[in-house]
Amino acid sequence: MIVVTGAVGFIGSQLIEKLNNENFNDIIAVDNFDREDKNKNIAGLKISKRIDRDQFINWLDLNGQKVEFIFHIGAKTDTTLFDVELLTKMNTEYTKSVWKLCIKHQIPLVYASSAATYGLGEFGYDDNEEEIPKLKPLNPYGQSKQDFDVWALEQDKKPLFWVGLKFFNVYGPNEYHKGRMASVVWHAYNQIKNTDAMKLFRSHNPEFKDGEQMRDFVYVKDVVDVCLWLMHHRKDSGIYNLGSGKARTFLDLTKAVFKAMDKPEDISFIDTPEDIRDKYQYFTEANMSKLVSIGYNKKFHTLEEGVDDYISKFLI
Repeated sequence: MIVVTGAVGFIGSQLIEKLNNENFNDIIAVDNFDREDKNKNIAGLKISKRIDRDQFINWLDLNGQKVEFIFHIGAKTDTTLFDVELLTKMNTEYTKSVWKLCIKHQIPLVYASSAATYGLGEFGYDDNEEEIPKLKPLNPYGQSKQDFDVWALEQDKKPLFWVGLKFFNVYGPNEYHKGRMASVVWHAYNQIKNTDAMKLFRSHNPEFKDGEQMRDFVYVKDVVDVCLWLMHHRKDSGIYNLGSGKARTFLDLTKAVFKAMDKPEDISFIDTPEDIRDKYQYFTEANMSKLVSIGYNKKFHTLEEGVDDYISKFLI
């Protein structure tokens, strides 16, 4: 049995499909299955059992000896949510429960951390574990992920193999349900489809021109490739960045979307919403040397390659 939490979500559903493609079909899917629109993400995939996330901890305690590996991808991922109690419960404390049962039943674990833990990047974007306790996230979501990372590093008892993955700006198929939290690629595609134009946030930082704010955009297919490689690798535990390793501008991304849709460019700028303006990251870039140092050598999609694959195969 391989467990995937967040199974009907964006990354989780892509991960199950990848596992199926490698003939791993005894999949335990964990999530809240109440939303029919999200359930279609796993339609047709080979899954042995669906378990509601509220029942999973009890199930795992009773069945842990049958579980070969856990991918704990599920989380509350809304960066605009300010319910600290809920985020702590769902992201920090829930993951602690999974961690402790992985120790009890000797189950290897890969869990989702986030690049949101890096905050403004004042300490850089290196996944050096000695530096992680210094990080200052900009929102409660990032803090809930940071709190678990720090807690995990402090533990004397750890799973026999464990990895926390700091996901950067992931984009790709099955993210349609994420609303405001969906990738800029998704929003650009829909805005261009409906209006033949794209509005980007204006820069409110004199060091960056409009549209030249930069992010590390990583294609979900690369993310799941790394996850499966770690499952096969099962050594060198720790916390790792997972981005493309190359920061690109929002203008680059938007131009790539126009090109993939075969439409002429029409780009303008609007003010960044005030509720996120003071917590807006102007630059993120994953230092990927740590993952490379333990043997991962598969080439990542460029932004243009990923955007073209996503739009041409899944959206148009």
